[in-house]
Amino acid sequence: MKTLRIKPEYLNDIKRGYSLVSRDAVPNRDILEVEGELFEITDAHNKFIGKGYYGNQNKGIGWILSTKEDEAIDQEFFTTKINTALRHRKHFFDNTDTTAFRVFNGEGDGIGGLTIDYFDGYFMISWYSEGMYSFRDNIIAALDRLTTYKAIYEKKRFDTKGMYLEQEDDFVKGEPGVFPIIIKENGMNFAVDLNDGAMTGIFLDQRDVRELIRNEYAKDANVLNTFSYTGAFSVAAVLGGARNTTSVDLAKRSLPKTIEQFSVNAIDFESQDIKVMDVFDYFKYAQRKEMKFDLVVLDPPSFARSKKMTFSSAKDYTKLLADAIKITEKNGIIVASTNNASFGMKKFKTFIDKAFKDANIKYKIVEDLGLPKDFHNNRDFPEFNYLKVCFIKKLK
Repeated sequence: MKTLRIKPEYLNDIKRGYSLVSRDAVPNRDILEVEGELFEITDAHNKFIGKGYYGNQNKGIGWILSTKEDEAIDQEFFTTKINTALRHRKHFFDNTDTTAFRVFNGEGDGIGGLTIDYFDGYFMISWYSEGMYSFRDNIIAALDRLTTYKAIYEKKRFDTKGMYLEQEDDFVKGEPGVFPIIIKENGMNFAVDLNDGAMTGIFLDQRDVRELIRNEYAKDANVLNTFSYTGAFSVAAVLGGARNTTSVDLAKRSLPKTIEQFSVNAIDFESQDIKVMDVFDYFKYAQRKEMKFDLVVLDPPSFARSKKMTFSSAKDYTKLLADAIKITEKNGIIVASTNNASFGMKKFKTFIDKAFKDANIKYKIVEDLGLPKDFHNNRDFPEFNYLKVCFIKKLK
């Protein structure tokens, strides 16, 4: 096993549980050759710190798996980690109102670069590096030993440039599903396809946000759902008593997918507005028509490019909020959300503050949320708790 030496300035974080091995932390990283190979981490005095695997992912070259010098990284190691994660989610398995959730959340459950989601009897494994993918047989063997399932699907979210790798078929083993399947989330229905590229039809990490919209903020509201994807927030709003919803997304497939999600909840989709267009163009249209909304949902991708512009949530979220403020009713709510892991909640709130101050409008953050409980993570390091959501009341 090869030995990597960690620079002194990175040691404290690692000892506190930061498991990503960044490129800058390891001066002798060039000794690594094959993704998936195991290595030991030591300090400058050759004292053992931990052991991990080589797998390129974003700014990291791999993940620390254990801080025990005598612990083997073998089948029993992976089985134990997954078994512990399953026990922590037992109450989710017992909840018949919610049949889709995260079973294993990467570094939060002890194996960075791996997530496993559960969809009403189906497992979906996501591999975030070629290195993690090399342990595929170990992970599948652990699921075989510990669980019963209908089938396993997988997503390779990597290629040589660290981007998502498309596959013709995501099926691994079991009895192939007939998609879409209908899962439940707090009693709502959502259509899911596990064999349709990078996306499944619903983002599980937004479950608490959808429930809050339905139960607390949607009643009698005129709702605008931007970057709406398959319209899950709109479904929650209608079921919560919204007066009307408008779902806006640039992707053409958002139209049939949103219709599908309304339909599986017995909602007349023709009574709701679904727009396939650029969100920023819609903001201009709404301003021209002097339209106002009681509830505006902003959940953009971290980075997006259209023919007209490029959007980065780290740089452009304040502008997005500025546009939303203009078409939000007084005492209305803006649900501002981002999954950008490059900044934390404190920084995100500075974007909100600047947007409202520039508009000379007072506001109040009435709710803020991070990842739900099944997305277990180390709270000492905000980048692992990547989801940031603020419910902002636009005051008079």
